[in-house]
Amino acid sequence: MFTHFTKEERAVHYPPDRRAFMALKPYMLLFFGVIIFGAIAAAWLQYLLMGLPEDPSLSFPAATATDAKDFPMWLNLSHWVNFFFLVLIIRSGLSILADHPRLYWNNGCAPETEWIRFTPIKVPKDKTWTAKEDARYISPIAGLPGYKHTIGIARTWHFLTVPFFVLNGVVFIFLLFYTHQWQRLVPVSWKIIPDSWNVFVHYATFHFPVEPNGFYHFNALQQLSYFAVVFILAPLAMLTGLAMSPAIENRFHWYPTLFGNRQSARSIHFMVMFSYVIFIIIHVALVAATGLTRNMNHIVLGTDNTTSVAGIYIGAGIIAFTILFCLLAHWLSWNKQRALQHADAAINGNLWRITLNRFKPKPYYKRADISPYFWPNGKAPSSEEWQKLAINNFKDYKLRIGGLVENPMELSLTELKNLGKEQNITMHHCIQGWSGIAEWGGIPISKIVELVKPYPSVTTVAFYSFGEGLYGGLYYDTNTLDNCLKPQSILAWEMNYDPLSLVHGAPLRLRVENQLGYKMVKWISSIEFVETYKTLGKGQGGKNEDDEYFNLLADT
Repeated sequence: MFTHFTKEERAVHYPPDRRAFMALKPYMLLFFGVIIFGAIAAAWLQYLLMGLPEDPSLSFPAATATDAKDFPMWLNLSHWVNFFFLVLIIRSGLSILADHPRLYWNNGCAPETEWIRFTPIKVPKDKTWTAKEDARYISPIAGLPGYKHTIGIARTWHFLTVPFFVLNGVVFIFLLFYTHQWQRLVPVSWKIIPDSWNVFVHYATFHFPVEPNGFYHFNALQQLSYFAVVFILAPLAMLTGLAMSPAIENRFHWYPTLFGNRQSARSIHFMVMFSYVIFIIIHVALVAATGLTRNMNHIVLGTDNTTSVAGIYIGAGIIAFTILFCLLAHWLSWNKQRALQHADAAINGNLWRITLNRFKPKPYYKRADISPYFWPNGKAPSSEEWQKLAINNFKDYKLRIGGLVENPMELSLTELKNLGKEQNITMHHCIQGWSGIAEWGGIPISKIVELVKPYPSVTTVAFYSFGEGLYGGLYYDTNTLDNCLKPQSILAWEMNYDPLSLVHGAPLRLRVENQLGYKMVKWISSIEFVETYKTLGKGQGGKNEDDEYFNLLADT
């Protein structure tokens, strides 16, 4: 619906294999089983041996004048705004996950080391299997925008909504503590732990506890759950998201280690999303089961009315509006992609430019950290020119460097190597979600700049590939001159102390370590110094930016 796929796009986005699948490693299945079923079993054991524990809600003190009571309109408005943005964030996040449907606890991301995969495909060992091939289809009912390999638009929606989700949260927290409403959510005694367990025993054994009037009190388990959602899940979602930024990871290497490593942060990010989904399901079920009319009047109108159905109708209207907006978002995703891309750039592109993009990578990794596996990606060149060069081991290769420079030149691999060599061990961050640590050896781009002497008007460096884009056409991408001059920015002819392989970009590939992998062009044929990226291709800054609506700046 609304897609208008070309033949080439349909082949990518709507593949014959659209199976849904999930496989969990046994040790993780055991881990989750112990947590979930262990807690339920413990509750039943206590009930069978000792009976139901006392319901803590029966001993609530009478409300005083200083206690938080009622639901002010700012709280209700924030609740529904939060719901709206969470729906968009979760759905776009699912589309992002589908582009690399594997989660890991290690930075190397080798096949079969994932703890969970959402693909029935096991990576074949008898042929090259790229990360793009490994992407999976997801229904547009679940994902935004759905289908296969739509990560450009999925990220656009994710990053368009996150700033407003955060802003809403900041306003909510401020008003929570500015008023007495914090008393509803923030436990002030460790007694909340045993009280919450006692309430859980009631639920787990199918004995509903006494339901306090939420206008004045939440039960202990509700309070602890709401506290966790607001003060643990939301910050954890933001912090783990930042840990996946190449600009942050390659400058502040300690930061992802707060969560284990970069891929652990991605896994925790997923678990936070899953926790939100489970919370929403349980939350809605209990709202309905414990007095739908009164509860909806609480959270919609801020009244304790038990008879009026106005809250139900207005709440249903808000949910209907959210569903209609999801339909609009789907239409926009396939009819106004460029407008969405530009809106994202206006907000996040400018934000990243003055923050993350300023970070300079620092060396950190050692030879022992190098990943045993590094996902191949991109469409390998099929041109006769490149194939002839490859057969001759690129002895006849010449790197053409031109554009707005004083000294345009052509340099062979031997000439490039004679200019000097820099070696770096860095983490590669793919937009799809996987990572890998490798050694790269090559010439610093700063030396190229010294040789060719770009004109003062140059702001951008374009790198052209022998390879093609996803839908055909010459692959290229641009980087700011400033990023090309940052530490560890090189043209690499060496990977892991061996000559760069054909699969990974021979004869030359770009490394700009504060950017995502798609900015690091493989199979480089030429370099051009230009005033602006807007004069190249479709004017968006690269082949993926032109055709797949990727970000111009790829700092996160």
